[in-house]
Amino acid sequence: MQWPPASVLGRVPESARADILQLGTYREFASEDVLMREGDRTNFVVILLTGWVKVTATTENGGFALLAIRHGGDLIGELAGLDSEPRSATITAAGAVLAKVVAADAFVAFLHRQPDVHQVVSSTIGAKLRSATRRRVEFGGCSVAVRVARVILELERAYGGSTPDGRRRVGVALTQPELAALVGAAEPTVHKALRELRHRGVLATGYRAIVIQDLEALRRAANP
Repeated sequence: MQWPPASVLGRVPESARADILQLGTYREFASEDVLMREGDRTNFVVILLTGWVKVTATTENGGFALLAIRHGGDLIGELAGLDSEPRSATITAAGAVLAKVVAADAFVAFLHRQPDVHQVVSSTIGAKLRSATRRRVEFGGCSVAVRVARVILELERAYGGSTPDGRRRVGVALTQPELAALVGAAEPTVHKALRELRHRGVLATGYRAIVIQDLEALRRAANP
């Protein structure tokens, strides 16, 4: 299997990757299956092998916020697995998912034996926290149009791929309501921002699909 270079499985040495894949048990999840639920006290981590999951949390008004998307190669649930605190978010399969479910104590013991992997896991946790902090700070003072462009760029960097004609595609099958939740804005406002980007020839969109037609123009839109 090939995993994104920025993911945990993509970053660890090949020998350590083989050892990681010996941990835990294989589990298959169908679309909309919940892997972890916000507030639960469970003591395992999940190594995603294939597929996508959505990371969501409940808002104060009873709605939900889409916090992140994770893909095969990513590690999820590591914070609660390591500190035994309640889960801070709900993880839901977005399509079929194959994963390894690993007991927290077995995972911690493995990290103690593999300092190189421990360093990778620590750095990815730090990257997630920096991304969450940056999003809170930036979104407080950015227009929705800028936020849409930045989120699409972020998804392209993490999960993008090339189309046969050389354009870049966002390899995450998001609906527009899910994109709006990830941006943190009302759905009609996000629709308007996407429509403007399409009109300018920056993006092409379809059902659960975003293709970047002009990457440089998208970068300019994200940093006006």
